[in-house]
Amino acid sequence: MRSYLITILALLSLISLSGQNKEEKVRVSPKAEVMQVVGFTEVRIIYSRPGVKGREIWGGLVPYNQVWRAGANEATKFIFSTDVLIEGKPLKAGSYSFFAIPGKNEWTLIFNKVADQWGAFEYNETQDALRIKVKPEKSSVFQEWLTYTITRTSDYSAVIRLEWEKLKVPFKIEVKP
Repeated sequence: MRSYLITILALLSLISLSGQNKEEKVRVSPKAEVMQVVGFTEVRIIYSRPGVKGREIWGGLVPYNQVWRAGANEATKFIFSTDVLIEGKPLKAGSYSFFAIPGKNEWTLIFNKVADQWGAFEYNETQDALRIKVKPEKSSVFQEWLTYTITRTSDYSAVIRLEWEKLKVPFKIEVKP
């Protein structure tokens, strides 16, 4: 009977410990994914969502004129099932890490061929598949958690927006009919 009780207590403590480990693994910047079919192209964005949490974001937490992973944790990843045009420039089907170089009046958006990267620590410009320039827009709506949206504008085009704090960064994608 005594060994039976010891076994039960040992099992209960293991269950308790495993529950604590799950709590420790909760991400401060949770993972998210958005997907939209545009024409016959599946567009998928996988990213982590940092929060503002009272911090100065633009020019503070995210410095101007430096490569940023456009999210938190792993670099943001874009997956296109077919070739696309981004702001009129061609990009082959595939998986890409997505980076940005924020500026006060203009941003550089970067699709990099090394799809799986942690942050921007090993970012290598020679692996860029595409760079485009876009204008950020002020938003009247405060966005606590970084969000990506994909809004279809026609059967064969959409606008993707990075939205965080009081800023939106839109860019257009187009696919072939």
